[in-house]
Amino acid sequence: MTEPLSDPPPSVWPTFRARDPRALITFLIEAFGFEEGAVYGEGDRVDHAELRWPPGGGVMFGSDRNDNKGIAVGNFSCYVVVPKAQIEALYDRARGAGAPITGELYETDYGSTDFAAKDPEGNTWYFGTYAGSPRPAE
Repeated sequence: MTEPLSDPPPSVWPTFRARDPRALITFLIEAFGFEEGAVYGEGDRVDHAELRWPPGGGVMFGSDRNDNKGIAVGNFSCYVVVPKAQIEALYDRARGAGAPITGELYETDYGSTDFAAKDPEGNTWYFGTYAGSPRPAE
């Protein structure tokens, strides 16, 4: 018997557009380790794609379209939280997959280990171990 699917917990899913979304899907999976969730569209067109980040959340995007919604291709940036034990391996994976590294691995003054890379669309991806400041106790 298979486990029933459950609704994911609330999270933030940044959205953007891409000129070649099918190639971007492949790149984000190979270079950064995203996992394909859902992809809707035919041929080269992608109406909606969801790529999950394994620890939680993800991104959504689709083909660039001329709909005057002000979503410019290649201007997206996102900070993705990476477990401390995995940041160096992700950096090596991204570099090995040909991602242009725009910020080498470094330690921040607030205790995070970070790096930055570009995707083929020109978007900037920041990866780091900083998961945000602690939430107040309820």
